Formats: sequence, C-alpha cells, structure tokens
Amino acid sequence: MLVAVALASGLMLIWPYLRRGAGGPWINTLQATQSINREDALVLDVRDAAEFAQSHLLGARNIPVMHLDSRVSELDAYRDKPIIVVCGEGAKPSIQASKLLRGKGFSHVQSLTGGVAAWKQAGLPVTK
Repeated sequence: MLVAVALASGLMLIWPYLRRGAGGPWINTLQATQSINREDALVLDVRDAAEFAQSHLLGARNIPVMHLDSRVSELDAYRDKPIIVVCGEGAKPSIQASKLLRGKGFSHVQSLTGGVAAWKQAGLPVTK
C-alpha cells in the first residue's frame, strides 16, 4: 500500500513536466511578453469567438482551433516568425493548434503555459 502511494505521488509530481513535453515548446508569461516586445511575436488565440470577445491579450489574433486548418494560409507571413498559441488554460486546444502549425511548416511555435488564465493571474493587460 505504501509503495502504491509513493508511486502515485511521484507521478503527480512529474505529471506537469510530462504534459509540458506534449505539444512542443511552452513559454511562460514573462518569456511571452519579451517575445512580443522584442521579436514582434504573433499571439494566436485559438479559443472560440465568444470567449475571445470577453477578453484577450492585446494585439492577439483569433482563429478558433476548429477552423485553423482551413485558415492557416492567413498566417503565412509568420511562417518564420515567433507565434505564441494561447487558449483558455494552456491545455488541449493550444497543443492541437501548435502541432498543426508545426506540421504545416511554421518553425517557431510555442504555447503559453496556463493560457489566458495565467496571463490574467500575472496581472498582465487584456482587452475586450
């Protein structure tokens, strides 16, 4: 019983690191602001339009993840530039979008750890 508890707690400790490896590189809020300011990174918000309208990062572009495959040509100008993919909480939608973009030849795609929720929690500006 003690061994099972130790294994379970060990797995819970390493789970965030395993999850981070999924979907490619991740970027935190500090790194994201630096990339936006220094490298003119595109912030791609992959939430649906209603969530985007409630609040989003300044200058973010909204293409819902379900429409990204058909609208990827809109991002051709950013093929070799940094793209920061953002969803609500930095989970499945941003992972899907990042994988799709890398599969389409975009070279510098990163997901924002924690998504818009982490951005707000850090006290960084959002707009409606």
